[in-house]
Amino acid sequence: MPKYVIVGNSAGGVGAAEAIREVDPCGSLAIVSDEPTPAYSRPGIAELVAGAKTVERIVYRDDDFYRKLRIETYFGRPAVRIGLAERKVYLEDGEELEFEKLLLATGGTPIRPPMEGADRAGVLSFTTVADALALRARLAAIGSGAGGEASRVLVIGAGLIGAACSDALVRAGVKPIVVELRDRPLNLLLDEPASELARRAMVKAGVELICNATVKEVLGRPDDDRSVGGAVLADGRRTDCGAVVVAVGVRPRMDLAAKAGLKVNRGVVVDQRMETSEPGIYACGDVAEAYDCIYGGNRVVPIWPGAYRGGRVAGFNMAGRSALSEDATVMNTIKYFGMSLVSAGEINVGGQDGYETLRRLDLDGPDAGRYRKVILKDNRVVGFVFAGEIERSGIVNWLLRQKVDVSRFKDKLLSDSFDLIDLPAELRRAHYGEATISQAQRQLGWGRRLSHAASPRTNGGIISGN
Repeated sequence: MPKYVIVGNSAGGVGAAEAIREVDPCGSLAIVSDEPTPAYSRPGIAELVAGAKTVERIVYRDDDFYRKLRIETYFGRPAVRIGLAERKVYLEDGEELEFEKLLLATGGTPIRPPMEGADRAGVLSFTTVADALALRARLAAIGSGAGGEASRVLVIGAGLIGAACSDALVRAGVKPIVVELRDRPLNLLLDEPASELARRAMVKAGVELICNATVKEVLGRPDDDRSVGGAVLADGRRTDCGAVVVAVGVRPRMDLAAKAGLKVNRGVVVDQRMETSEPGIYACGDVAEAYDCIYGGNRVVPIWPGAYRGGRVAGFNMAGRSALSEDATVMNTIKYFGMSLVSAGEINVGGQDGYETLRRLDLDGPDAGRYRKVILKDNRVVGFVFAGEIERSGIVNWLLRQKVDVSRFKDKLLSDSFDLIDLPAELRRAHYGEATISQAQRQLGWGRRLSHAASPRTNGGIISGN
């Protein structure tokens, strides 16, 4: 009987397995996954579509990882039910796994908006390796890049997933049509000025962006009605395309938890130990409604590094070492259409009392396309947005998570030269030590080093816990 069972083999599940083995090198451990592959970088599926990487190159924990950590793997074998009383996980193929401690790291499931013709061949999602490979196969079948409207791809959604997909398509030689329900792209991630910079970058890259719109119907091909040949928008506009990618987001995949009787809200409700309403059962990642240090309460924080950190907290507690999730908050760092973007915490506070907004927008001159905004409350950073140039965002992120009083140096936060040296000496010593600071400053500068930790191209390092 496995002492520990983890359902889910992505960032959260891997983080938990590594933490468990740090504390308990001998207890039996099993990972159950719907997918047949070892753990891979989900952001990396865009690289598959773009043709920049193979599946092997986005795998970040290979078969040797599971062997060395003595993990029993049940890959390609979905879990269908949890029995709380009998402490069992039931698999689709009939096998039953008993457990002492259980982690649900089941992630999210793609949201499918209602539209006619959604069952036609060529209507795809964009969340897994299988989705990416299906899109690559569809591009080959319709001859994308060879010209003609029927070879175009329509992407529904201009949020994180939609932008990642459309950027990958552009790099693959396809000019996508992007339909967005709201009035601007990346609207949940960015404020209006940063979103406008993102829009300009998308259009410059050849994306046809249609905002304030929805897809009413997916049409068939003249020669094959079962296959995608176009789409009709809610306002009656029609466009030809050879594939439709539904990329409006995901919702927590909490069916297992809900059916088992665990407390759920927008996600599976957990405390700061990542434990659910049932002792000994934990949840992390996109499925969990966990503590957010800026929000001051529980909410779903669906970000890749956060899933890994939450998994580690859960894993430590499962194995008997006390750990708390104390500095988690929403943070996203991306690079789409040649533009780097990072945001964290509260970014759209409007005219709410008690907040102070520091802002710098460069639209012209040598710094054109750069934007920085920092939100303060009680002289502490509660949110920020950087676009175009993000190197110094790492320091601001550290200030946010540590809830540092920035009143003595807040006038420098948006400066081009802002760096660790601008922090009061006692603050540097308290958190880094003078030797570490001196060495880092000599070698690469702390602004560059800290922002590197949040870079979208260094996800492997984050997941490794480096």
